[in-house]
Amino acid sequence: MKQLLLTFFFLLSCCFVKGQNLYIKTYGDKTKKALIFIHGGPSGNSTLFESTTAQKLADNGFYVIVYDRRGEGRSVDSTANFTYDEAFQDLNGIYKKYHLKKATLIAHSFGGLVATLYTEKFPKKVNSLVLAGALISQQETYDHILKSVKKTALEKGNTTQLQKITLTENLNKNSAAYRKACFDLASENDYFKMPNPTEASKKLYSDYETGPFYKTNIRNKNAPILFYTNEKRNNINNKPVLEKIKAQGIPIYAVYGQDDGIFSSDQINWIENLVREDHFTLIGNCSHYLYTDQQEAFLSSIQKWIK
Repeated sequence: MKQLLLTFFFLLSCCFVKGQNLYIKTYGDKTKKALIFIHGGPSGNSTLFESTTAQKLADNGFYVIVYDRRGEGRSVDSTANFTYDEAFQDLNGIYKKYHLKKATLIAHSFGGLVATLYTEKFPKKVNSLVLAGALISQQETYDHILKSVKKTALEKGNTTQLQKITLTENLNKNSAAYRKACFDLASENDYFKMPNPTEASKKLYSDYETGPFYKTNIRNKNAPILFYTNEKRNNINNKPVLEKIKAQGIPIYAVYGQDDGIFSSDQINWIENLVREDHFTLIGNCSHYLYTDQQEAFLSSIQKWIK
């Protein structure tokens, strides 16, 4: 019996320490509607969103919870497994820590995969799901990136880029190397940059890069490798899952940048058709980081939908 008690208290201690490793910050009045921001990755963090947008959402009457997933960003943890189930455990821990029965999930980029699968597994915990430049069908995104960058490289006669595209196409499509190569090509072709930065967006990015949050912009380069090693559900298509969620009556909203180069027009049209016109916003002169590229339009959409 004594040994059992010792084991029990040891487990409690481990859980407590694990909880302390998770970076979490709240903004606003806890009596207001809760919004949980789920960042991109693997290897991402919430620093840009937290620096630029979290407090402004709180000022609009929401209780905003920002966190970095276990082993990513400021949630340093050398024992992290990097799986969806681990991400679900951390989200459930946030619900418990802040006494939340339900919350709206704002999911950005890879965070869209996490939030969609979490909503499928725990539908009673989700008031609504907001897809913000969120991945839905990974292979469709990779195919679009490779097809579009190849078209540009052929037009410019860029043999170096064409060679890189060919090497990427021959990689294992369920590997971290394939994912990285696709997004590297996208980045080299400015797929993540808004075409005509506004004065407001330039100030937001500048303030971030010269402020305290940029200093904690930690990128765990091992996170994608570990995720693709440990998680069986990689390179997934969440379209059927989103259809299931919608059929259950959980509101889905979608806000995307018109100039986000990683999504094809077919993908954007599919998302719009799924969520309906009044649940969809396509923001002009806006790329992947829409909450910073066109912050006012982003905030206006959230305010309109999550009343």
